[in-house]
Amino acid sequence: MGVSKAVQGDPSVAAALVSGGVGLLADSRLENIERMRCAGVDADFVLLRSSLSQAAATVRLADISLNTELPTIRELSRHAVQQQKQHRCIVMVELGDLREGVLPEDLVGFVKSTIRLPNIELVGLGTNLSCFRGAPPNEDNMRQLSELVGIVEGEIGSSLQIISGGNSANLNWSFSTENLRRINSLRLGESILLGRETLRGNLLDGLGQGAFQLVAEVIESNIKRTGSIANACNNAFGELSTLAGLGTGKRAILALGRQDVSVGGLSCVRDFDILGSSSDHIVLDTKNVLLAVGEEVRFNVDYGALISAMSSIFIAKSYSHR
Repeated sequence: MGVSKAVQGDPSVAAALVSGGVGLLADSRLENIERMRCAGVDADFVLLRSSLSQAAATVRLADISLNTELPTIRELSRHAVQQQKQHRCIVMVELGDLREGVLPEDLVGFVKSTIRLPNIELVGLGTNLSCFRGAPPNEDNMRQLSELVGIVEGEIGSSLQIISGGNSANLNWSFSTENLRRINSLRLGESILLGRETLRGNLLDGLGQGAFQLVAEVIESNIKRTGSIANACNNAFGELSTLAGLGTGKRAILALGRQDVSVGGLSCVRDFDILGSSSDHIVLDTKNVLLAVGEEVRFNVDYGALISAMSSIFIAKSYSHR
């Protein structure tokens, strides 16, 4: 599954994922799924975060949804009957991360209740790891998930199609293990989009890390002195500055700030240092370079910066097709 939530279901990125071989597109927001559907993206769509209040829209927009609560699945069933559709469900199992999932000891009863509901098709089991508590995927919890699949299949008398072992944090395990057991699906977002596995942040061989870059304009460039401030107070975000004693240096101010992007997730492509930021500005130490007003500065982004930049209405998006 290619996860599109970090790019707000951007149709151009979604189409690139599909053309690259992704069979299922997964997102946590129905608005993003609707955006991709309206743009004509040809894929089956998976909703990663189900809620009872959105059951009608879930059945209308998503082909598959991940679920952990019977009241929500009952509501999905009711709307599936009304809409004369079959809705496919993956039941999530709690294996240590404590974000979402049915407890293993409750799973068989939960599944039996699910398969009795009209217009609901149970197609798989899944789990989520490393997102909340940082519980890593490993041989033990992946074996446990596979064993639970066997138990459930024995109880219901049919096989499950999708066994979703987790997200990009599972890549180290999946590349190193000699036995994937029943795991046949991963939900991959950051690893595809930014070329990194998420457990340790390591780069992935063969993938580029510059698929997304953020470009900002220089609106002021000058040589300025950074000295101590008597009785310094908090800045606009309640923080005390740590810039005392930097001395004289070349500084650039960019038309980009915290209202636009998670500044802590930016890294300059050139050898510049981010000294700080306000709502609307980033201040750079450009070292030996005095930039020209109007010049552009490029940044690579981490996952948090990508999410915030793609969500910002103030940042224009442009595409380079290779």
